[in-house]
Amino acid sequence: MSLAHPYLLFLGDAPDALAAKVAQGVRDWRPEASVGQFRMPGCNADMRLPDMTIAEAAAAGAKTLVIGVANRGGVISDAWQSVLIEAMEAGMDIAAGLHTLLRDQPALVEAAARTGCRLHDVRLPARKYPIGDGKRRNGKRLLAVGTDCSCGKMYTALAMEKSMQARGMSADFRATGQTGILITGDGVPLDAVVADFMAGAVEVLTPDNDPDHWDLIEGQGSLFHPSYSGVTMALIHGGQADALVLCHEPTRTHMRGLPHYPSPALDDLGPLVLPLARIVNPDVRIIGCSINTAALPEPEALAYLEETERRLGLPCVDPFRQGADRLVEAL
Repeated sequence: MSLAHPYLLFLGDAPDALAAKVAQGVRDWRPEASVGQFRMPGCNADMRLPDMTIAEAAAAGAKTLVIGVANRGGVISDAWQSVLIEAMEAGMDIAAGLHTLLRDQPALVEAAARTGCRLHDVRLPARKYPIGDGKRRNGKRLLAVGTDCSCGKMYTALAMEKSMQARGMSADFRATGQTGILITGDGVPLDAVVADFMAGAVEVLTPDNDPDHWDLIEGQGSLFHPSYSGVTMALIHGGQADALVLCHEPTRTHMRGLPHYPSPALDDLGPLVLPLARIVNPDVRIIGCSINTAALPEPEALAYLEETERRLGLPCVDPFRQGADRLVEAL
């Protein structure tokens, strides 16, 4: 996949910052490619980029409007469509990672044909995948697993890739969701793969490699999450990880999108995930914890990290706030 940039990040009517996690990921990891943001009335997310109209973004050189909202169900509303059509009429391609595909929207397809602009559906498998077979592969693999959705699994793998490559290590981030694919231009939209083939898709994503090469696999969902635990299991068994990083957001009171399910404790994640990971790799180890402290002031964040590290006996860091060097050293 090749997306023309710079991007205009479309935040739509996102009710909160977490609903615009796609835009946040692109903003944090591809800042040079993000020229501005477009917000509709009622939007409560802000990427700290210039607010632009479609005309202003086109004048600033934006080549692709990226839908940066990950709403529940992946719906493209009528209000959104008018903005997307205006963007195409201004010469921009459209890219989205929603379950609702751009190519299934007649008005968008007509506008694309009329303007010559392209519709990029990132959350659409680009090939057929085999059924996973669980055979051992050369090379090494790390998987980020979390207590919830959207708690820092992608950021952890990206931060570790940055640290490892700076040290001259052989390491590659392997995207498994729409945001990671938009950042890197490659990967598997795992939650859009038919269930029987999800583990096989992860095997294809992380094939045989050199003995010292690390694939850093972006996690998805959570074993604790009643809605999205299936995709996590596919990553655990298809990834056949040698190392696991436990990811957690300490300020949440309930599971993402499920106010009737309280947030699990980080302490419960390791005992749950390790036996499942040992099914495909008996030697797998937990090497550290990645704590998303974005909602905490720095003194509270540091105190939480120190206390958690003492309690669990594992390196505990916020890799976006502090860097991932300690996780790499543990690895």
